[in-house]
Amino acid sequence: MDFPFDFFKRNNEPVGMKALLKNADATPVECPACKASTARSALIKNYMVCPQCGKPMRLSARNRITYLVDKGSFRELFAGVSSVDFLHFPGYSEKLKKAHKTTQENEAVVCGEAKIDGMRCAMFVMDPRFVMASMGSAVGEKITRTFEYAMEHKLPVIGFTASGGARMQEGIVSLMQMAKVSGAVKRHSNAGGLYITVLTDPTTGGVTASFAMEGDIILAEPRALVGFAGRRVIEQTTHAKLPDNFQTSEFLLEHGFVDAIVERSEMRNTLALLLHQHERLTIRSQVPKRMVVAKKDDSKRV
Repeated sequence: MDFPFDFFKRNNEPVGMKALLKNADATPVECPACKASTARSALIKNYMVCPQCGKPMRLSARNRITYLVDKGSFRELFAGVSSVDFLHFPGYSEKLKKAHKTTQENEAVVCGEAKIDGMRCAMFVMDPRFVMASMGSAVGEKITRTFEYAMEHKLPVIGFTASGGARMQEGIVSLMQMAKVSGAVKRHSNAGGLYITVLTDPTTGGVTASFAMEGDIILAEPRALVGFAGRRVIEQTTHAKLPDNFQTSEFLLEHGFVDAIVERSEMRNTLALLLHQHERLTIRSQVPKRMVVAKKDDSKRV
């Protein structure tokens, strides 16, 4: 994406780059696409994009936030909301415990308020390391609360999606999150709020079929897998051979489902540009009908 103003090019290096490099070393990391090995420190400098083939590697939610937001501006919201095995689904409790231990996160999405180039916004970032960022009741609740918080504070919302779809261990309750979050998106939109989505690898299933594709502006990372049903299922159903680039962000751009594909190195500048361009859009004073806000302060600053 070309930028019309030099103003938005003045900080090409993200403010959090030094923090990410602080504990980085030369440990080789293999690219899942081309299998080339690159030192971790070199990858971090390259926004975790393989320098050999250009494939963006998957990022944790907090590392993505560090790349994007102004230093010290991110304040996490709804950190105490986490999944419960209410159906006593076999193996689910153990899976959640393993995900907590591996990621040090309570849930598959991190929500909060931040500034990008001085512009305030609410944001949610899904983390594919946590049960493949599948959409359960806690994920839906946190994202819904984020939109309600944005309405209350008259903020735009930026969402980074990455998900394997609905969390089957929570049954139909997981599917209900599609309608629940979509309702929050609609109320935020009706009040005049801006919603920008960024599709990352992979964005699939019920997340694609709901809030991932409901943004006013839809961006995507290069070569991201984006789709609903699996490629094999579609081919078996349609009895047709699908193109090689089917369900990629490039395919979606070609067919009008995505507004732009943005390199990670340009993502911060692109979001800053969009936020500045839409600065005059203000959310009307309106209290959403579904306002479930925790009484205690369950936010924390990271």
